[in-house]
Amino acid sequence: MKHRRAYLMMAVAIVFGLGAVLLASHWLLHQNPGGANRVVVAGADVNLGQRLAPDMLKLADWPADSLPPGAVRDPLKLSGRVLKTSVLRGEPLTEAKLAPAGTLGGLSALIAEGKRAITVRVNDVVGVACFALPGNFVDIIVHTQTDGSGPGQAISKIVLERILVLAVAQEVSRDDTKPRVVNAVTLEVTPDQAENLDLARSVGSLSLALRNQVDPRPGVTGGATKATMLGQHAAPLPDAAPPAPVLRVQLAQRLKVDVSSLSCCAHHTPR
Repeated sequence: MKHRRAYLMMAVAIVFGLGAVLLASHWLLHQNPGGANRVVVAGADVNLGQRLAPDMLKLADWPADSLPPGAVRDPLKLSGRVLKTSVLRGEPLTEAKLAPAGTLGGLSALIAEGKRAITVRVNDVVGVACFALPGNFVDIIVHTQTDGSGPGQAISKIVLERILVLAVAQEVSRDDTKPRVVNAVTLEVTPDQAENLDLARSVGSLSLALRNQVDPRPGVTGGATKATMLGQHAAPLPDAAPPAPVLRVQLAQRLKVDVSSLSCCAHHTPR
């Protein structure tokens, strides 16, 4: 009797154990691993300015506690959208990395609202053209002649500061850090800056000065001339002429008048 009761208790325990295992496995099968959510990521490396195609996208599980803000979960919503920054394979796609809906691909998708893009010619020596890569900031220096009635004086002056380089030649990728020899640089400017830059390249030659990307301080200068370059100063003004001897002239005139008066008196004296 005792053995029969023990066997019964063991059978009940086994049944309850199997039921717990089945319930646990069923619960685990219906949970995303790590509490993950499926988000759209890049299926390959995509450069900025490119239009997204379905074969560039895929869904991937992403932990819910580290989900990027603005993450997209439907790949169809991103079809035809344009990237304004480069993304790597497996990187989540967010609204912050996308140009506004309806934007066409190309350089125009990279221009900030209210800005313009203008291209200037450079060479491989003047203006660090080899090192001014997309994403860098530069200052614009113009070399020209000063205005005046006579022959103008040569001067070099910074006319625009902290200008973003959008593209070098036809390349807009900001991932390449290798210098390249190019003959044109496209810059992002405001409408006023575009007018000043166009005028500057028509009245003189332009150079680019590469600057630190995190340095916002302006470079306030008065421009460089040949005299300031050589450390020369303007010639001193000649000393003013000494004042005329007014007192001496007035004394001589007074004596002359007195002599004339005495002569007249002598002629009219009765004999």
